[in-house]
Amino acid sequence: MQSSVDKSQLIIAAQAGDTVALGCLLREYQPLIRRYAYRHCAMNDVDDAVQESLIVITKKITSLQAIAAFSSWLFVLIKRQCLRLARVSMRFEHTIDQDMEAMFATQTDQDLQRDLSKALAALPPHYLDVILLRDFEELSISEIAHRLGQSDMAIKSRLHRARTLVRNFLSENFRSA
Repeated sequence: MQSSVDKSQLIIAAQAGDTVALGCLLREYQPLIRRYAYRHCAMNDVDDAVQESLIVITKKITSLQAIAAFSSWLFVLIKRQCLRLARVSMRFEHTIDQDMEAMFATQTDQDLQRDLSKALAALPPHYLDVILLRDFEELSISEIAHRLGQSDMAIKSRLHRARTLVRNFLSENFRSA
C-alpha cells in the first residue's frame, strides 16, 4: 500500500470530487475490504458486501469528518453491509420456509417425490454431486471435500447454493401449481 501521506492526499482529493483519486483510493482499499468481508459475511455475500461498500464509499466520502478515521469508517461500512445482507437472506429464507410448510401440508408423498426429483434433475452437475453426497450418502463436509478435491469452504458454499436452488425450484413449482 501507499504511504499514509499519499493515502491522506487521495482521501482529500476524493472528497474534493477528484474521480481519478477516488478510483485510486477504491483500488487501493479493495483487497482490504474483501479480506474484512470474508471475516464478517456469509461466504455467498462477500462479493455483494464489497460492491455495496465501494458504492457507499463513493457516495459518502464527502461526509467523512476526519481523514484519520477513514479506515475505521471503512470497516464499519463493511460490517453494516454484511449485517444488512444477512438480514435480507434471513427474511428470504423465512418466506421460503413458510411456502415449503404449506406445500408439504397440501401435497402427497408421491407429488413431493416427483417435485424433488425434478428439482434435483434441474441442478447443475457440480451442485447435484454435492447435495447427493451430503444428503443421500450422508458424507461429512470434509469427506465430500476430499472426494471432490475441493476445500471445506467451497463445499459448504456449493451445498448452500444447491439447497437454495432446490428450495427455489420447489417454491416456484408450488406457486405455479
